[in-house]
Amino acid sequence: MPHKFDPANIEVLLGSDRLKELNPTQFLIENGLKKGMRFADIGCGPGFFSIPAAEIVGERGIIYAVDTQDEMLKELLKRRPPKNVKTIKSNENHIPLDSGSADFVLLAFVLHEAEDRPAFLSEVKRLLKTDGSLLLLEWEKITEDKGPPFEERIAKNDTKIVIEKAGFKIQEIANQNPSQYRIKAVK
Repeated sequence: MPHKFDPANIEVLLGSDRLKELNPTQFLIENGLKKGMRFADIGCGPGFFSIPAAEIVGERGIIYAVDTQDEMLKELLKRRPPKNVKTIKSNENHIPLDSGSADFVLLAFVLHEAEDRPAFLSEVKRLLKTDGSLLLLEWEKITEDKGPPFEERIAKNDTKIVIEKAGFKIQEIANQNPSQYRIKAVK
């Protein structure tokens, strides 16, 4: 059974090392987040992507910051996010949002934590509008000091297969950096 990120290590999710490796504003803009969109950050943690996304979508856009862990949502709220950020407590396979409520869904380093990946991705797909986009970030299947243990990481091709089986159409698979890859897909 995959483990969930331990909230006791929350500072890692907001640390300067993470920012050096991945600029959230630049990453989201380069991958298609635009003004006025409704963006769901599933597994939002303390808001590494949610808060910059709120600035990108502007006051007419909405950010759904979704997490299964209360500690993560509390930490996000401590950071005083903009008013267009809505925090949502969820279960892994049931996210309390209406079907078709998001233009864009981000899964940043959460698929490897899902116990039932097909059910989880089915729920993510339900949230997207008909022409909605999925952006997924995951850890390369390598051994290194940071990130999840090797045995919990998902190889790129295995991630591609599970996304396609969930009914998504892959648009791009690329290396984000030596430790991480991204997959862009549409509903």
